[in-house]
Amino acid sequence: MTPTRRLLLPASALLALLLPRRRAAAHALVVASEPAVGAALAAGPARVWVRFNSRIDHARSRLVLHGPEKAEAPLALDPAAGDPVLLAAAADGVPWASGAWRLRWQVLALDGHITRGDVPFTLRAPR
Repeated sequence: MTPTRRLLLPASALLALLLPRRRAAAHALVVASEPAVGAALAAGPARVWVRFNSRIDHARSRLVLHGPEKAEAPLALDPAAGDPVLLAAAADGVPWASGAWRLRWQVLALDGHITRGDVPFTLRAPR
């Protein structure tokens, strides 16, 4: 190893330790939802929501319910009382049917990243 290289290697390691680190930008991740993932419900919920680990841009976010036989119900978002990490919507007008449902969400986090996903749940037939 050359003398220059012997000096540069420890110096660059020290520099890397001393320089301030930028926090890595992260996507918005789901921390809770209603209905919960995998829930088996006896009746369709009147309100659905998804809570995230970071602030989201409500104007560029959305919730859509996907039901049995490819039924799709886009939902009008509630302002959620100013909660910056909650995406919520009334679902009392949804034509609920028994079977597998997905609450599909798409959010734009304030860090500029779009994240998508779904919350699967089942609506059981009334007995």
